[in-house]
Amino acid sequence: MDGWQDKLDEHLEALRDRWAIWDLGSLPTVVFFLVFFCMCGLGWYWSREPERMPLEVSSDAKRGQLLATVLVKVGTTLHDKPGGYLRNDMLVPGIFLDNVPAWELGVLQQVRNMTRSLHRDMSLSHAQFIEDRDLLAAESAFNVNAESWLFPTAESELRRGAEAIASYSDRLGRGEARFYPRVEYLRRWLTDVDADLGRLSTRLNAALPDNAVTLSAADEPLAQATQTSWLAIDDVFYEARGNAWALLHLLKAIEVEFGPELAQRQAQLSLRAAIHELEATQQTLWSPVVLNGSGFGLFANHSLVMANYLNRTQTDLADVRRLLAESD
Repeated sequence: MDGWQDKLDEHLEALRDRWAIWDLGSLPTVVFFLVFFCMCGLGWYWSREPERMPLEVSSDAKRGQLLATVLVKVGTTLHDKPGGYLRNDMLVPGIFLDNVPAWELGVLQQVRNMTRSLHRDMSLSHAQFIEDRDLLAAESAFNVNAESWLFPTAESELRRGAEAIASYSDRLGRGEARFYPRVEYLRRWLTDVDADLGRLSTRLNAALPDNAVTLSAADEPLAQATQTSWLAIDDVFYEARGNAWALLHLLKAIEVEFGPELAQRQAQLSLRAAIHELEATQQTLWSPVVLNGSGFGLFANHSLVMANYLNRTQTDLADVRRLLAESD
């Protein structure tokens, strides 16, 4: 009997030695590392960019409904994706993330542009200038400070803007709202898009000092070139990627809504070429960081690759604007 008791005592002693790490001195350290790895995993999950959304065209939809529906989907993605809206986060891990918040800013810029165009142009006739109440509310909501986290929160305003656009779409279906697919309205929106892409392309090219000086000298000889800082390279890249993601969906909707006008002026091929370039910007980035290598060095330069795609998109959209202008 004493032999069995001795063996049991030995096993209990071995168990106590094995679990000695859980004593009061080591427990906080273990808990810290568990929380740390959980936050890292959550941050990785939240940092994944949303996939491209399919374009669902309904045969019985009224003109303008598809564009409004796509705008709602793009806008709601900002707060419905994993992690929700991160740009105004004040808690971990969101406060330490910067790639997706920069992506969100890019998407929001294009949402604001299209909402403004719908409100100030595409919903107004030449005869009467009566503002659409839903589009007025949507433009006001989407112009919220992107980093506002209290009174009001950016998320609540983004939801309010998306709900207002959805209401406008429903009223279009009932014949209670108007959508005017006029060529001059499309050209005006494309001009705003061109300005956005131009600014992004300049900032992407300015990731290299030599490129920043060259661009500045070409545009305005006396201007001082602003080099993109090393810490901001990834932010500018993901902001451009967000702009391209949103613009890709909006241009696909524009191709449908303005289909007859584009076909009449033979501008469809140029628009599809621009869409193709934007699709290329959404390729998977296999590198864990945004690289800023030189032309023929060992490392790629992701910023200059993105700038190249945006420049080609600008060229294609400029062709669309030219064809639309020549037919007026």
